[in-house]
Amino acid sequence: MPTVTVPAGTQQATSNDPHHQSTHTDGRDAPRVRWLSTRGGIALAVVVLTVLLVVSVVVAIGLGSAVVPPSDTARYLWASVTGGSIPADESTRYQIIWQVRTPRVLLAVIVGAGLGVVGVVIQAMVRNALADPFILGVSSGASVGAVTVGVFGALATVGIYAVSIGAFLGALGATLLVFLISYSRAGVMPLRLVLTGVAMSFGFQAIMSVIIYFAPSSEATSTVLFWSMGSFGAATWGALPVVAIAVAAGLVVLHRFSRPLDVMALGDETAASLGVDASGVRKVLFALTAVMTGAMVAVSGAIGFVGLIIPHIVRIIVGASHRRVLTITPFVGAIFMVWVDLVSRTLVAPRELPLGAITALVGVPVFITLMRRKSYLFGGR
Repeated sequence: MPTVTVPAGTQQATSNDPHHQSTHTDGRDAPRVRWLSTRGGIALAVVVLTVLLVVSVVVAIGLGSAVVPPSDTARYLWASVTGGSIPADESTRYQIIWQVRTPRVLLAVIVGAGLGVVGVVIQAMVRNALADPFILGVSSGASVGAVTVGVFGALATVGIYAVSIGAFLGALGATLLVFLISYSRAGVMPLRLVLTGVAMSFGFQAIMSVIIYFAPSSEATSTVLFWSMGSFGAATWGALPVVAIAVAAGLVVLHRFSRPLDVMALGDETAASLGVDASGVRKVLFALTAVMTGAMVAVSGAIGFVGLIIPHIVRIIVGASHRRVLTITPFVGAIFMVWVDLVSRTLVAPRELPLGAITALVGVPVFITLMRRKSYLFGGR
């Protein structure tokens, strides 16, 4: 990855250009919390958010149909990590905490952090404030793969992981198809990428609807439909390592692209004059975000609005610099998703609400509120 030196004033110019399509706060009002513009401020914010995340995880693991006090929850987790012993009369609660809830909450942390960061990168990559991890057709392709496996029993030899593998293969196939269709001699252009992704999303959704319509089993159909709206109900310790590695590696690599993303926000011509091959960087980012999204969708289903809303909220707080945004977003996304999952499994217990429904109920009013903020630019005039 090339090292890019951004001239003085680039960030300010990005924030004040009313014609610029990236999403950021107006220069007169950004960042609202000005001490977060400093390196020390970001470090303090990371410490505070880490504490909030740990507290949220412990509380979420302890709450459910069987409530376990935070002190006992922490004791069970510590015993699991250190190999300690648990009294025989507490073994049932321990199994609930360690085998059922802990992998589920950790999966919520991983997916929330990943979706938030992927949303930041995609919005900058395509210079569109309405972009999110699913606008490029990856989610719809994954849904087609999951529905095909769930309804027709393909990949049955891999057992409980069949739907996840089908979803991941569908996501990769959709990514390749969108890339090939949107590619031109000029490279991968933002507008062509977005339009192709939106068109293919509708196409994949139509295919999924036809498959479900002709499904031989109503039980398989209802299971896949619920999965397509997002759920961590199938989380296991065996499912965590792959998605954790994919998301963690993606976060590290994408953070190294913070400078190129700042420059690309000014347009491809300006980026070229500053030594950034926007088309080449866009190819790499497209591949990375597609793999991350495919890995997350494969284990959690399609969860909307997280990658759309969280980046905007973080930009309001810390400003438009991608170095700061990519540092803070994983924590905010993880905390948000932990509490969304907690609500989904406790609000109408013992039934479970789809995660996508809750994120939409939260995301729509937040998005409307952001649109009505005079100090916040969503792109264009």
